[in-house]
Amino acid sequence: MTTKPLRIVTWNCNGALRKKWSRLAALKADVYVVQECEDPSQTTDAAYTAWCGKHLWVGTHRSKGIGVFASGDLTLQAVPLDVGRLELFLPCIVNGDWPLLATWTKKANSPNFGYIGQLWKFLQMHQTFLIHPRAMLIGDLNSNTQWDQWDRWWNHSDVVRELSELGLESCYHRHYSEVQGKETRPTFFLHRNAEKPYHIDYGFTAAQWVVQNVAVGANSDWLADSDHLPLVFDLERSD
Repeated sequence: MTTKPLRIVTWNCNGALRKKWSRLAALKADVYVVQECEDPSQTTDAAYTAWCGKHLWVGTHRSKGIGVFASGDLTLQAVPLDVGRLELFLPCIVNGDWPLLATWTKKANSPNFGYIGQLWKFLQMHQTFLIHPRAMLIGDLNSNTQWDQWDRWWNHSDVVRELSELGLESCYHRHYSEVQGKETRPTFFLHRNAEKPYHIDYGFTAAQWVVQNVAVGANSDWLADSDHLPLVFDLERSD
């Protein structure tokens, strides 16, 4: 079975999405996963509210959370998993069909399990959420294999391996035939400095999603709005 293509976009907007949403809309995605955006329910910006439409949002502050926005006929249903003090995870079901874990991993005041450690902990608690032939994990992980530490059992590489065991693989690495830690297309520029590039945004999908294309936004187009570039995934369902 093959259905119409699906476009997913993830972008850390660096705040004030109400002023930037039209940039995203131009990408014509079916689902947007946006980190560091404000709570749509607490804004007075009518245009932003209208664009948000069907959405889910979680955050520790009304101006900086993670949102999932659906276009067209797609629906979103929140899944109330207990994540404790882990930050930030937004599990949901898209179109009543497949699980999506939207992520923005943070330090979360953890002395030992910041960033990728937060995702590692989530997987120990709720890995069954992602056991599905059309599961997705999309977002800003603030992590890369190049920062693995020899004496740590929850490195980026460990998380990638656990996801693979659950059937999820990175769309970017599949499409470009690159290995983790050797990416040639950065998604983040520290302090928006072109001399400090990193690849820290990801999309992992299960076997029934066929990757048709993956694109990273151009520096010249996006660095005025954020220190991250959008990552675009074009997928087709095949089962």
